[in-house]
Amino acid sequence: MHTANRWLVLAAVMTAFLPVVVDLTILHIAVPSLTVALGASGTEVLWIIDIYALVMAGLLVPMGTLADRMGYRRMLLIGLILFGIASTAAAFSPSPAMLIASRAVLGVGAAMIMPCVLAIIRTTFEDDEERAKALGLWSVVGMAGAAIGPLVGGLLLEHFWWGSVFLVNIPVLAVVIPMVWRLVPKSVGTGSGEWNIAQAALLVAGLVLTVYGIKTGMKGGIDGVVASSMFAGLALLTWFGRLQVSSSNPMLDLSLFLKPAIAAGMLMAFVASGALAGFELVLAQELQYVLGMSPLNAGLFMLPLVVAAAVGGPIGGHLANRVGLRTVATLSMAGASSALFGLALVDLMASRLVTATLLAVLGLCLGIGLLASSIAIMGSAPPEKAGAAGALESTGYELGGGIGITFFGVMVNSLYFSAVSQASPAAADAGGSIGEAMTTALRLGGDQGEALRQFARDAFSEAHGTVLLITGVMIAVLAVAVFMSLRGAERMGAARH
Repeated sequence: MHTANRWLVLAAVMTAFLPVVVDLTILHIAVPSLTVALGASGTEVLWIIDIYALVMAGLLVPMGTLADRMGYRRMLLIGLILFGIASTAAAFSPSPAMLIASRAVLGVGAAMIMPCVLAIIRTTFEDDEERAKALGLWSVVGMAGAAIGPLVGGLLLEHFWWGSVFLVNIPVLAVVIPMVWRLVPKSVGTGSGEWNIAQAALLVAGLVLTVYGIKTGMKGGIDGVVASSMFAGLALLTWFGRLQVSSSNPMLDLSLFLKPAIAAGMLMAFVASGALAGFELVLAQELQYVLGMSPLNAGLFMLPLVVAAAVGGPIGGHLANRVGLRTVATLSMAGASSALFGLALVDLMASRLVTATLLAVLGLCLGIGLLASSIAIMGSAPPEKAGAAGALESTGYELGGGIGITFFGVMVNSLYFSAVSQASPAAADAGGSIGEAMTTALRLGGDQGEALRQFARDAFSEAHGTVLLITGVMIAVLAVAVFMSLRGAERMGAARH
């Protein structure tokens, strides 16, 4: 690689990575707009949001193995083209089902892009110091992309329709595809690892069926379809687990969970990414549905949360080296729990400064928690299993995000539905989510529509507060578990950042 070219290669792959991370959060702010436009139910909205992360999580490891075989440049270009096609299809989706399918294909494209970006950086920068600098720049782009997602979404929705949050990817891809074609050198695939696409399909199918059963069951009760879906999903996940344990070349090395620090790190990665993604989604809905904010103002209101989460990683790495991993990991979870309790009890609009402070504390603590989980996992893995540990960690993050959105969305929607069905059968007929109630209110119009809107706002706000209290208790319990599990890991250094 020519000296002058390698930084241009880094610019190309970081630009390729940007739409993938922005798409994890940009849609949160667009939920109210697309719910009304497409007439999406509460369950459909949750699928639109988290099918992306669920598909990506299941395919990250096998796509990485396939990229080793095909060559990173070829795989990256295919992934970018697929991402562009799926973005266009999503933007012009006429129905919730079409949008869910498009988001699933986006997840496939993202799973092809992400492993290639890291692999190209590692092979392009041979000097350890330069590689560390390049990976540092890459991580900043990742954190900043997720942080600006809601703000970019708000800006677009201020002037355009909801599909613009997908269509914005096209100009970026139009620039980055020629950059990758011209700048990234051709490489011949050298990987010989087993390509477990069947196992990946098993994992994705198991997750989707289980999550479908949970979402549908909590909204409409357990019937034959729901029970069958959950049973089939859990059976597939159990089968997947057995295959990993018995295989000599498993897709995910589950034996790593036998180390307490790795198990604690995975739990932290899962909970921290899930709490951040789920809370962001529900907060964006409350700000727009209940408090009447525009998408742009909602994006600005959420800035303390997302910016603090973005800077939490570097701060966490510094603190872990100074005071030890166990202390940092425990305090970050305890801080996140306290912030959730505060947000459940405070009036978001009456105490703007207090709210902004609590949002910043929550974001900072969850960002630090994600970094601490990375240190625990990568620092405890034996050198010969570092690749497997990295794959496990990435899968944990993506799964955490998807399941977190499911947990927050299903809990809020079920508590909301319980409140409206007990108090007003007419309101219950409007559906199982605030989005469905707002769509019905728009159709009714007049005093009847406004009464339904106000009733739905009150029920949703109360449900959101209850879920924050439940989550706060869960993370407080996790803080104790982390403190117990990381005994002896006090001075583990920062592995990634």
